[in-house]
Amino acid sequence: MEYGYHRTAGSEGKREMVKRENKNEDISMESSSDATLRELIDGSGDCVYEMDNHGNLTGFSSSLPKMLGYRKEEILHKHLGDLMDVRQSRKFHAAYNQVWISHRGFSNLVWETRDKAGNLKVIELSAYLVKNHEGKKLGFRGIARDVTEKFKTIDELKEAQRRYEREFEAKRKARRTTRNLFDFVPYPMVVFSTAGNVTYINPAFTQVFGWRLEELIGRKIPYFPPGYEKEAVESFRRLKENAGETIETKRMTKGGRILDVIIRGQLSSQQAEDTPGELFILQDVTEERRIERINETLFQISCALPGYPVLRELLDYITGEVKRLLDTEGAVVGLLDEDLQQISFPAAAYDDSTAQRQIKLAPQSSRKGIMGRVLRTGEPAIVTNTADDADFNRGLDEAIGFKTESVLIVPLEGGKGIIGVLTAINKKTGIFDEKDRKLLTMIASTVALSIENARFSKELNEAYEEVASLNRAKDRIINHLSHELKTPASILLGSLVILSKKLQALPEKEWGATFERAKRNLDRILEIQYQVEDIMRGRKYRSYIVLNIMLDQCMDELESLVAEKVGEGEIVKWLRNRLESEFGPRESQIEEIFLNRFVAERLAVIEQQCKHRNVDIICHLEDQLSIYMPSDVMEKVVDGLIKNAVENTPDGGRVVLLAEKRDDGVMLKVTDFGVGIVPEDRKRIFEGFFSTQETMDYSSKHPFDFNAGGKGADLLRMKVFGERYGFQLTMTSVRCRFLTQPDAACVGDVDQCSYLESREDCINSGGTSFNVFFPYSKQKELIDSNR
Repeated sequence: MEYGYHRTAGSEGKREMVKRENKNEDISMESSSDATLRELIDGSGDCVYEMDNHGNLTGFSSSLPKMLGYRKEEILHKHLGDLMDVRQSRKFHAAYNQVWISHRGFSNLVWETRDKAGNLKVIELSAYLVKNHEGKKLGFRGIARDVTEKFKTIDELKEAQRRYEREFEAKRKARRTTRNLFDFVPYPMVVFSTAGNVTYINPAFTQVFGWRLEELIGRKIPYFPPGYEKEAVESFRRLKENAGETIETKRMTKGGRILDVIIRGQLSSQQAEDTPGELFILQDVTEERRIERINETLFQISCALPGYPVLRELLDYITGEVKRLLDTEGAVVGLLDEDLQQISFPAAAYDDSTAQRQIKLAPQSSRKGIMGRVLRTGEPAIVTNTADDADFNRGLDEAIGFKTESVLIVPLEGGKGIIGVLTAINKKTGIFDEKDRKLLTMIASTVALSIENARFSKELNEAYEEVASLNRAKDRIINHLSHELKTPASILLGSLVILSKKLQALPEKEWGATFERAKRNLDRILEIQYQVEDIMRGRKYRSYIVLNIMLDQCMDELESLVAEKVGEGEIVKWLRNRLESEFGPRESQIEEIFLNRFVAERLAVIEQQCKHRNVDIICHLEDQLSIYMPSDVMEKVVDGLIKNAVENTPDGGRVVLLAEKRDDGVMLKVTDFGVGIVPEDRKRIFEGFFSTQETMDYSSKHPFDFNAGGKGADLLRMKVFGERYGFQLTMTSVRCRFLTQPDAACVGDVDQCSYLESREDCINSGGTSFNVFFPYSKQKELIDSNR
């Protein structure tokens, strides 16, 4: 055949081969639904079955083995045609080929067979094509229903109808007898006259559709949903042409509920206007079709997970499926942001396209509304009329231009608690019920899992970027320290050479050993620098070289210390005193500092040191702002921040110092309007020995020069002070908008910048702010500890 469905001929070996071919395309109910869905299906009494592209049974609910009298193992992977006679098999084969070709399902294919015990069985089959998200055909899925008793009833009804018609002319009393018989039929049944007026409905019709006989007698039934009038005429024509035809369509109850129904009819040959002309039996299959739609939707959602790598696109797809499945005007996913205490809506599906766009731009408070109640309690909410719910908040409707009349909201439960809500809005037919809640809860578990997976993936990527950034920072730190070590060592070595020439007039025995020792250690420092460079290039060194260097260094250090004090005695005591003075602990005394006076005094000192720079330093310092801090620590913080600001601001630029009172503390803010810091470097700025300049561009200049550089330790030291003395150091920065390329550099003078028309352009282009916040609570702790 030129299409995929065919019966596998031959032995069980070939059938086993087909199983292996379809191993990776398993469409079994076990893989596409969960316990809740199986419970719904098994509870209906019908059988949901699945077949592969070759007609082999790959899965079925527990009803099928019971229906046919076989054990599950006897029919699993068996070709369904094997259970039919030749005529039935041809009929079966033709029907499924048509589904394969047209992609349109069928319903009500009647299969007459015998169960394992030999009893006659009449089974009604429906089927539709199953495809994955890429459109690939995977097989068939449908419902098998035991209609043996129904067909017996229909046969009896036909016989009763024939008797009815024979007796009608002879005796009208037969009509009453037949009606008594019809009253026991379990399916809705209606008899029309040849003029189309109701002459009889049975109790089952009243039970399903709501009308009583006295309401409809002599009238036409107004049970056609809007738009189905023409379809009804066509259905009648088909029944007239083929008495055995079955029609699947929709009909409306007295209360306005739309039902999926299957209609079978029998037309009378009588032509008299008041005689029974049409007998119709209607079967309500709404629940069966609902189960089919649920099954198909869950399968499509599971297939869609790998097809939507972007979370928002996946959630948009799922909300569209929820809207279609529950037949609502809208569906949204709301995610909880605990820090901001609000719900955002990354995905939505609405009939109203404007509302669908606007809701994604309208976050709501998570503390109020029905959604807030669901987030707090973790309990789903079914609201059939929002006007009657005190928690309902109209603010969201007003923001998006939409009217919410009924909602069904279920929580999205992640690994660490509730992460959001899944909401269906305005059910079009009927009201939200417990079945809708179970279905939406089932889908919510898939949504929550997708969100958790996306968040985990995002955290993984961020961790990878963090490690990569740390690795780059490590390389730059090593290069920076290597460069910082090499420059002074080279200068000292050159100075020693000059000094040796000047000492030639003196006897070499008086200075030669000292000179040689100093030169040897400077050479060692340079050698370490070269080794660092080689290590960065991937070279390896034997461990004994490193140990020798350490041993020589210790010997030379001791020799230097002893030579320094030869002849003065008490060397041990002297060494102890020297170590105490150099490395002993120092206590900083906490004192009250008036911030405006202190900053002004430090600024006066700093301005003398940076007189060669053309930078405006503007102060906004509130009076009577006092903090408690060691003055030497505060001096390092203030001087370091101002120096950093000046060195990153070009001539002609501006630095602003701000000191102000806040509700819970005092803020000192130093802002420069300079080059700014790139995002990658902002993460590393407080880690110490880190320069925002590339190592090859770095050069130690005079203090306060533009781009003067440094060892990168000042900010790390301030961060350590902050942990020790309870103040908070934070930074915000915007890279100069004219420095768009990674290797772009500022010329260092506003008047020489080709991008600027005025100095204000530079001030508005970028800059960095360092904020030092002194909380009152920490200040009190310092005062108490100092006492």
